[in-house]
Amino acid sequence: MFMDNPNTGQPSAPEQPKKEQKGSGILDKIQELGQTNVPDMDQSNIHCMTVVGQIEGHMQLPPQNKTTKYEHLIPQLVAAEQNPKIEGLLLILNTVGGDVEAGLAISEMVSSMSKPTVSLVLGGGHSIGVPIAVASNYSFIAETATMTIHPVRLTGLVIGVPQTFEYLDKMQERVINFVTKHSSISEEKFKELMLSKGNLTRDIGTNVVGTDAVEYGLINEVGGIGQALKKLNELIEEHRRAQGEIMQ
Repeated sequence: MFMDNPNTGQPSAPEQPKKEQKGSGILDKIQELGQTNVPDMDQSNIHCMTVVGQIEGHMQLPPQNKTTKYEHLIPQLVAAEQNPKIEGLLLILNTVGGDVEAGLAISEMVSSMSKPTVSLVLGGGHSIGVPIAVASNYSFIAETATMTIHPVRLTGLVIGVPQTFEYLDKMQERVINFVTKHSSISEEKFKELMLSKGNLTRDIGTNVVGTDAVEYGLINEVGGIGQALKKLNELIEEHRRAQGEIMQ
């Protein structure tokens, strides 16, 4: 519709509808979830997911903490699993650990995916980050990265109730069983590292560096992003061939 310009008396050009800002949805995802959208086929057939900072579970952490919220990761894993365009998952870790049950939930989701998965520990994959790192089909660790293995604990206070101790002991067994099931490390060696004295100041446990993690059988190989992507593409090719044989 044309309107008269009050300054000239001439009809003005029709009003143009406002255009939506391109990529605003992606920007919202980055701001809210710390993640981009699951990539289209034109971009990549691999979904990259990051676990950084502290893993946040049922309790909300202070705003100044860098966190990874498990309620954000689980929908991404579901979307990657059911999206036929996504053929593999690359999991990048640089985490100090966090909520045990949230970490185990993420680990179980990754380990139960039908598509190939590869994990890469950069910087650190500490505490409950260890089960997440070993949950993939194949795992890498940077040469300078570390993984801290220690018992499950609350806040460092003295546990005065037997039931609380038993609860923590059973939760710790869940972690031990998962890690030993999804890696080559023996239960005896893992417990030895977990309960070692003198390695951590004022605490028990072991700080395992990249090459040592591979030597113990915790991680498959020392490497970086190039090796991780190469391995993931190899697993994707094997998965395609297996699917082709099933279809025939």
